[in-house]
Amino acid sequence: MDEEVPDQYDPQAVEDTVSAYWDDHDAYERTKEAHADDPPFFFVDGPPYTSGQMHLGTAWNKTLKDSVIRRKRMEGHHVTDRPGYDMHGLPIETKVEQELGFESKQDIEDYGMESFIEECKRFAVENRENMDEDFQSIGVWMDWENPYQTISPEYMESAWWAFSQAHGNGLVEQGKRSITQCPRCETAIAKNEVEYHQVEDPSIYVQFPLADREGSLVAWTTTPWTVPANTFIAVDEGATYAKVRAHRNGEAAVLYVATDCVESVMEKGGYDEYEIERELAGEELIGWQYDHPLTEEVPEHPDFAGAGEVYHADYVETDRTGLVHSAPGHGQEDFERGEALGLDIFCPVGGDGVYDERAGKYAGQFVRDANDDIIDDLRANGYLLAHESYTHDYGQCWRCDTDIIFLATEQWFITVTDVKEDLLDNMEDSEWHPPEARDNRFRNFIEDSPDWNVSRQRYWGIPIPIWTPEDSTAEETTEDDWIVVGTREELAERADQDVDADELDLHRPTVDDLTITEGETTYTRVPDVFDVWLDSSVASWGTLDYPGETEAHDQFWPADVIVEAHDQTRGWFWSQLGMGTAAVDQIPYDEVVMHGFALDSDGRKMSKSLGNIVTPHEAIEEVGRDPLRAYLLSHDQHGADLRFEWEGLREMQSTLNILWNVFRFPLPYMELDDYDPGEADLSDGELSVVDEWVLSRLQTVKQETEAAWEEYAVHDALNVLLNFVTEDVSRFYVKAIRERMWEESDSASKRGAYATLSTVLNEVVRLLAPYTPYLADRMYQTLDGEADTVHMLGAPTPDDEWHDPELERNMAVLREVEEAAANARQQGGRKLRWPVQEIVVETDDEAVATAMRDLESLFLERVNAQSLTVTDDYEDLVEIASPQMSVIGPAFGSDAQDVMAAVRGEPREAVEGGVEVNGETVELTDEMVAYDAEPPEHVSGAEFDGVSAPDGGEASQDSLAGGRVYVNTELTEEIEREGYARDLIRRVQETRKRLELDVEEEIHVAVEIDDERVADFFDDRRELVADETRAAAFVDVSEIDTDRGLVEEWEIEGVDVTIGVEPVED
Repeated sequence: MDEEVPDQYDPQAVEDTVSAYWDDHDAYERTKEAHADDPPFFFVDGPPYTSGQMHLGTAWNKTLKDSVIRRKRMEGHHVTDRPGYDMHGLPIETKVEQELGFESKQDIEDYGMESFIEECKRFAVENRENMDEDFQSIGVWMDWENPYQTISPEYMESAWWAFSQAHGNGLVEQGKRSITQCPRCETAIAKNEVEYHQVEDPSIYVQFPLADREGSLVAWTTTPWTVPANTFIAVDEGATYAKVRAHRNGEAAVLYVATDCVESVMEKGGYDEYEIERELAGEELIGWQYDHPLTEEVPEHPDFAGAGEVYHADYVETDRTGLVHSAPGHGQEDFERGEALGLDIFCPVGGDGVYDERAGKYAGQFVRDANDDIIDDLRANGYLLAHESYTHDYGQCWRCDTDIIFLATEQWFITVTDVKEDLLDNMEDSEWHPPEARDNRFRNFIEDSPDWNVSRQRYWGIPIPIWTPEDSTAEETTEDDWIVVGTREELAERADQDVDADELDLHRPTVDDLTITEGETTYTRVPDVFDVWLDSSVASWGTLDYPGETEAHDQFWPADVIVEAHDQTRGWFWSQLGMGTAAVDQIPYDEVVMHGFALDSDGRKMSKSLGNIVTPHEAIEEVGRDPLRAYLLSHDQHGADLRFEWEGLREMQSTLNILWNVFRFPLPYMELDDYDPGEADLSDGELSVVDEWVLSRLQTVKQETEAAWEEYAVHDALNVLLNFVTEDVSRFYVKAIRERMWEESDSASKRGAYATLSTVLNEVVRLLAPYTPYLADRMYQTLDGEADTVHMLGAPTPDDEWHDPELERNMAVLREVEEAAANARQQGGRKLRWPVQEIVVETDDEAVATAMRDLESLFLERVNAQSLTVTDDYEDLVEIASPQMSVIGPAFGSDAQDVMAAVRGEPREAVEGGVEVNGETVELTDEMVAYDAEPPEHVSGAEFDGVSAPDGGEASQDSLAGGRVYVNTELTEEIEREGYARDLIRRVQETRKRLELDVEEEIHVAVEIDDERVADFFDDRRELVADETRAAAFVDVSEIDTDRGLVEEWEIEGVDVTIGVEPVED
């Protein structure tokens, strides 16, 4: 790697250099080899769909995973890092349909299933390759040559095996259920695949005419298309209902509604007059019979035993009308109640949302398109009480944005409701970050979860491995008639055809053509494929190619940690728990890290329609990979959403630039002294108190980062580290050791500074490596480079020998006092380069006083003061009078203003003996004057805050108190000499920098000062200026060669100064 270190941090240049270095040195492979014999750590990658490009959220997700993998390796683990891809299902099918211009499932049939599946495979593989490149572009180190893919035979076998285990445990069931159906995709979809948007639907009040008594039952619905399938009316047996005689347009009607709803229903129906003739308990209505309101239009309407009656249902609420139109062939609650009542299920709608011939007049129509016709027929039949519009949230398919419908269809289920307690018990075996996500959101989802519908009526998916007797229907078969296949080898052994298990493609239509004959019965595979959530549910087995390969499973399973966003509580987190419990009664993961979503700066989801998308590539082009990674990882990783801010991203780049400056600061000096930072030895050299302090702070940082990583609080670990670099190392330590670095001759002090800063940098680099891998390796190769890459090394661990919490506390006190002294200097108009005579620290906390006395030399050096006094009572304060108008006014009348003017701002001793007003001495009482204690002339004061004790105890018990600092800014001739010299040195150093001179280059300096007194000061400090600026000689301004040097005019404290600088010729 190029050893030349540029002055400025250029992320793109660093990343390009390091990327090339990694490739040339097989850095990833060498890193894995270095940890191959370490204890195992099983990381399972949640598989993204290969249906799009990397967005900011997936970049965050993969960066977080990468940081965990890198850190775990450095902690001494053999980490599985196999990336995963979800390559089946509707996400892929929909994209391919769009490419091919298909409108419906029939288009696929016409095109040919096999050809369509090949297109899906091509699309999934091409997108996977593109996503490989995307993820690698942000520095993610995973086994890109060997990803697990849900389309591979090994992975599909994992799904078959797990499903067969669930079947063996009695948890697989086939049955008719009301499911959410996408009519365009013609398949069931899971509840968590339903997205909601606002729609305007018809809102109708329908009269269901009673069969054996006067009047009608009134029910409200927003789905007129379900009325043809009406099977019963539901009431609340505990509610009160009313028989209402109502009049409209000269005609009377008897209507039954909940008593609480009478007024609103009458208003909706436009009735002029009405009276409640009778109130009835809901239980009295049970068993009443009614006629279907569309008898003529739907001749095959539900007319079987039990249909057209009133029943109790728990889902009834006494709003709208208090009676619920119930169609078990559609509504989920209706289905469950209808099944409990033993009613037949009538659903005259196909998977495409089109009515079949049982719908009579409406056959051949798409259900939602039939709403208007149904409303018109109800009106014509006299059964439409009211018709309005209703705006509400309605579900749509997450892939094609088609509004869903509810259908009762035959599906395959894993009956997780049978093992609900086991699910909750297994959930308890996992640790979540944050814990409340498990104990609230996830627990609630588990408790409310229905049986898992695992079947989909599609093509591109893992075929369900169930064979049933040829030409049989679901109604004709029972579980005893099923053959559930668990492995490719089993299928090869049982299939009628000659099959090579190793070469077998488990996709449709290949597997559809395989039959199994047992006895005289031939079995064919059911046509459905698995829900894609079942695909991903077996990721912990699929990652290890289990059951085909067992050794890795025995060594690694279950996963040590999984990492995904909070939407996966209803997705991958759940599906894995569900399958783990159903198959082996164990949760497949030990820990969960749940992060948030990447939103725009206003907290909105990023989308094309809003025009607010920020792509990772845009961010990388702006600031580079490492700053983007650090920015994403510095945000709370425990469930909180990230509001992306460009300014925040740039600030992170600036922070890393500070690190770069700290890194490159000692290099020129070390090079001059032939010092190797990779061989730093703290015992070789003399350590100052500031060295000992920064080494102790380093141990504390390592402790805090270890604790944060233990909780996967990646953000806390990073922010602690960056704060250490910027606040402790850059702002404090580097400034404290500059002069030691500048020493020309070898010294124990310089070697101590070298060793300390080298130690700090080498350990910071290793701590930083999981977050900013390019920058860390660039710095490591310069500082050490013994290993092929920093990522092969172990994570630094705390060293008690160098940990001194008391020193850290004392230094924290010093820094608070130093900041207060700087504020006081500013008040007094005195720059830091100019010394001050004295600083007084006033505190009544003995620990603070002790800290300042112990660190006196360092403090005086840092604040550029000649002496320090620590006291619990600063006695030089002057009490200044403040007249009290409320008392002086009444006492002196018209002379009050003169009295106040004579008092205001005077010291106590000048007031207590009386003040002269208009030629007379006036005596004042104590009530007339208040006194404020202020520093004397030339002294400025400022407060400083307290600090926490070493053990971080409660502030009331263990914190150290604050106090005040007083700075004497009065000038003396000696101070002026020093101050002007320091200002002059600063200008010379600035000129050196502008001339881009190496640190060791000697120069000629010319100085002309337009003030004899100040010129004398300079003459007195020539040696100091020469030492600080590497001036070989002082010359006249006229002797400076401006082709090689610079001559400039400056103003120092109001004095004009001409300064010339040129490098000494060899």
